[in-house]
Amino acid sequence: MKITLTGAAGNITKPLAEKLLAAGHQVTVIGRNAENLKTLTDKGATLKIGSIEDAAFLKEAFKGADVVYTMIPAPYHRPDWVAYGELIGENYKNAIASNSIKKVVNLSTYGAHKLEGIGAINSIGQLEKSLNKLNDTEVIHLRAGYFYSNLLRQIDTLKAIGILGANYGSPDGKMIFVHTQDIADVAFEAITNSSFPSKEPYYVVSDIRSWNEVAELIGKAIGKELNWTVFSDEQFEAGGKQAGFPDFIIAVLLEIGQGIASGKFTEHYFSLSTKSTLGKTKLEDFAREFAAAYNAN
Repeated sequence: MKITLTGAAGNITKPLAEKLLAAGHQVTVIGRNAENLKTLTDKGATLKIGSIEDAAFLKEAFKGADVVYTMIPAPYHRPDWVAYGELIGENYKNAIASNSIKKVVNLSTYGAHKLEGIGAINSIGQLEKSLNKLNDTEVIHLRAGYFYSNLLRQIDTLKAIGILGANYGSPDGKMIFVHTQDIADVAFEAITNSSFPSKEPYYVVSDIRSWNEVAELIGKAIGKELNWTVFSDEQFEAGGKQAGFPDFIIAVLLEIGQGIASGKFTEHYFSLSTKSTLGKTKLEDFAREFAAAYNAN
């Protein structure tokens, strides 16, 4: 098959591209920097350099594809993430329609079932909304859980003051976690398997654990006794300012934390009577990755 991948330098799309190339597919990768994609082009991928913000570029880049994999990178260069999601969603939709592409696998997120009251996550909800307007195209939305790798951002705070925490609500609250490699594996199946379910969004989740368990297992991996610390929104905002984050990024992070704390992001997943099979990478596995990063930092 001829497969075009967006976000090809990232921690999901890159291993996905490698797996597709190894399986003998013709892979086109889209990105802004040729050097960042050299490992893939060295393995046989075709390179398209450009921006997903450029509608004309996308229409050209998607030509000839049997399947397209779409995603939205976090737009740290723009303050209005929802408007960005609307822009990229329409660009993708129009490029797919103009090329009569029959299958799209879209990286979405937990919380994308709501289009109001969820802040920045709504940007990815807007992408789902745009793609759902396509006619005669099979669209598979992969709603990924909370990335384990987000926890790596806490290493500096952990080293400085010895705590893990956020404004995510109760430390006993259950959260859905996912490893990026598990997402890549599911995306490979969604792209290559003609019988992959597509009528409802497919949740990609590796483990379901509490924040207290996160602290306990990471603490065990690094040789420290840790508890999860709950920050108020005011404490979280003050910490972001002290770290030098721009105000709009602090606002985005606050909204995400509030959505997790309220349960709005995960309510749809937990309401499902039948859930997808959990991925292979459990919290214990990630704790070892965290420890390696912590000790190397």
